[in-house]
Amino acid sequence: MKITFYGHACLGIQIKDIHILVDPFITGNEKASHIDIETIPADYILVTHAHQDHILDVEAIAKRTGAIIVSNYEIVMHYQNLGLEGHPMNHGGSWQFEFGKLKYVNAIHTSSFPDGKYGGNPGGFVLQSDKTIYIAGDTALTYDMRLIGKEFDLDLAVLPIGDNFTMGVEDAIRACRFVDCDKVLGCHYDTFGYIEIDKPKSMAKFDSKLKRLILLDIGESMNV
Repeated sequence: MKITFYGHACLGIQIKDIHILVDPFITGNEKASHIDIETIPADYILVTHAHQDHILDVEAIAKRTGAIIVSNYEIVMHYQNLGLEGHPMNHGGSWQFEFGKLKYVNAIHTSSFPDGKYGGNPGGFVLQSDKTIYIAGDTALTYDMRLIGKEFDLDLAVLPIGDNFTMGVEDAIRACRFVDCDKVLGCHYDTFGYIEIDKPKSMAKFDSKLKRLILLDIGESMNV
């Protein structure tokens, strides 16, 4: 499994010849100005919630690639009404896709489209393929994360660490313990002023608790 960080909370996940894109917000992110969305492959687009900084490029990329949009019922209905293909899910539900099994799990946040329309309840995903990863989405620390640790043997947790709108670094470390995963890919930080972090200090805090925080440059990839 190969993961590419496209900035903010946007990830590209490659599983063999299948390409999954998570929460595409690229063209509105000044820090990702070197990323060309016309070149990003996508067979599936996973959407955690409807805020603009997670859906801005969904429509353009799905129209170009024919990707299947996977999210909660309300978000998928929104895009199907635009003529795009989607697979609706809801909290606690799982589905076996061609790339592996996907479970839609709880997140504590809000969800509305840029025009104020209801975007369903926010969520996260647990993806089981050759590796198992937890994509938390935008969320506060929640005790429900303990259930993920009990059910899954995670290889990686993708956690927001920018604070203010989501968990900060300290709560992300607590989330590591809840989901029983010591390897974290940080996201949702540094995009704008409210969520700027001190990277060396944040990584040192993880190190002090015997956890590993990975912070990729925009466009950089890692293997899980």
